[in-house]
Amino acid sequence: MLKSVHVNPLQCVSAAEAAAWHQVVAASTAHDLPGTPPPDAGRIHAQLTQPALGSRRLAWLAVGADGVPVGVAGLRMFTSPGQEHLAELELHVDPAHRRRGAGSLLLSAVVTACRAENRRSLIAAAAADSPGEAFSERRGFRRALTLHHLILRLAEPAEADLLRIADAEHPGYRLTGWTGTVPDDLADAFAAAKNAMNDMPVGDLDYGSVAWDADRVRAMAQVIADRGDTLLTIAAVHEDGTVAGYTETLLPRGSGTRAQQYDTAVVPAHRGHRLGLWVKTAMVCRLRAEHPGVVEIETDNAEDNAHMLAVNRELGFRSYRRAHELQLDVPTA
Repeated sequence: MLKSVHVNPLQCVSAAEAAAWHQVVAASTAHDLPGTPPPDAGRIHAQLTQPALGSRRLAWLAVGADGVPVGVAGLRMFTSPGQEHLAELELHVDPAHRRRGAGSLLLSAVVTACRAENRRSLIAAAAADSPGEAFSERRGFRRALTLHHLILRLAEPAEADLLRIADAEHPGYRLTGWTGTVPDDLADAFAAAKNAMNDMPVGDLDYGSVAWDADRVRAMAQVIADRGDTLLTIAAVHEDGTVAGYTETLLPRGSGTRAQQYDTAVVPAHRGHRLGLWVKTAMVCRLRAEHPGVVEIETDNAEDNAHMLAVNRELGFRSYRRAHELQLDVPTA
């Protein structure tokens, strides 16, 4: 069966190759995650062709003997100091073409690339009890972190409840917000706050750490803009000018109705003041006012991140599925 599948590395991804990639991912997502919004073709093209932040991307396309695309693998090679040991895998096989060797061939190419790049850790995400999880565990991946995916229907929180939280007094703090790149006068303070994400629960993942500065913050916003997405941020600023906490929400390109939660963090010195709930509530109010076409937000939290799970559930988020971060300790040559 393996002879009927060929794996081709992609160099400069063409429009036809991006379309083939989208075809496979759309079929895989519809089968394994029913109810999840379908991937946007333009967004996938941008992800495959636009530079990434702190990483570079390798990609492979598996085709059958008739030239039909049957599987894809994308490998994100992290390049930032503190993460040079790490690679992240995205692998999809069209359900109509599974159990014919495409996934195994793609993973073999990925592992070979990791070894050539001296990557000791390969991580991947898979829905709990899904075909992707079973495939990964049969090939040596182990569960390193359990995630709860949650959805908030924006119409559900009562206006009075949102206003009660949003208008609560937080002496010494004020809220501010922006779209896209952080304003220059907050860039350094915001970058310092981003470093609070380095103490987020990561289970047994060999994830490393990321050092944020103003240039990296601006570069992240540019990467998101270049692929056609919109980044919204709400921040709590202390009277001394410190960004004490923030939340980020991504609006995917196209006409999607589901927003994606990005980071939410509170700087350790400012915890205990319910700033996380404050900024997230302000974001819900902003989405309702400025983006009425968005009807829900998806987020995920590590199972052992009890505090953020409690914040999200107080706001009205409800669990709808679990996922696992899986890790393969890459064998040395």
